Amino acid sequence: MTQPRKATLRVEWHNRDAEDIPVQYNPTELSFDKQAKLAEIAIPGLDSPLQQFVRGETEKLTMDLFFDSTEDGMGNDASSVTAQTDRVYQLLKIERSRHAPPTLVFMWNQKFPGSAIGEPVAPGGGNRDLVSQRRESFRCVLESVKQKYTLFSPLGVPLRATLTVVLREYKTLGDQIDQLGLESTDRTHSHALRSRETLAAVAHRYYGSAAEWREVADHNRIEDPRRLTPGRFLEIRPLP
Repeated sequence: MTQPRKATLRVEWHNRDAEDIPVQYNPTELSFDKQAKLAEIAIPGLDSPLQQFVRGETEKLTMDLFFDSTEDGMGNDASSVTAQTDRVYQLLKIERSRHAPPTLVFMWNQKFPGSAIGEPVAPGGGNRDLVSQRRESFRCVLESVKQKYTLFSPLGVPLRATLTVVLREYKTLGDQIDQLGLESTDRTHSHALRSRETLAAVAHRYYGSAAEWREVADHNRIEDPRRLTPGRFLEIRPLP
């Protein structure tokens, strides 16, 4: 009989190779919480206000992880379960070179929640525009850890523990721009310049023609298109 794949937390250390931390026992429950930020636009005379999408909210994953070290005995020579639980707890600690805790990737199997986004359930169904937002794992940072120790040796060495962890979704600006690939030539866009990106590339992305770079430059009052500051936001207005 094939053993179920172990869930894994991959730690993306700043100045070291990534480290995989296998979960000792797979969680029995996963709780995902994803919301959208909406604004209400009140118009006199209507029965209810209009709903305006503002932005997505950060998704959170909550789960319980179980740890046990009684296989090494429960007597005076028992091994402490903290050797395992501290590997998770340390992911809240600040790396000196990063000035922040490490980023993580929670992985389990190929049918991870979100892996079927955009797929048709019935012939003619589905939405191919959403396929770019599929996921096979959950990139995140550790938001909180609640440690509960439930079994101890005669000398007080902790032998069994349950960790309730909350993982907060982590996406960079570049990740989100690439993933969403928002397209609409009849709307104004906001674009964050990347390192070594040209106005011609920006124009090609939004207008379908690199030759429209002058429109981008003029609208954003850029005098020298060869001197662009990464991170600067450009307003891309619809072409007449």
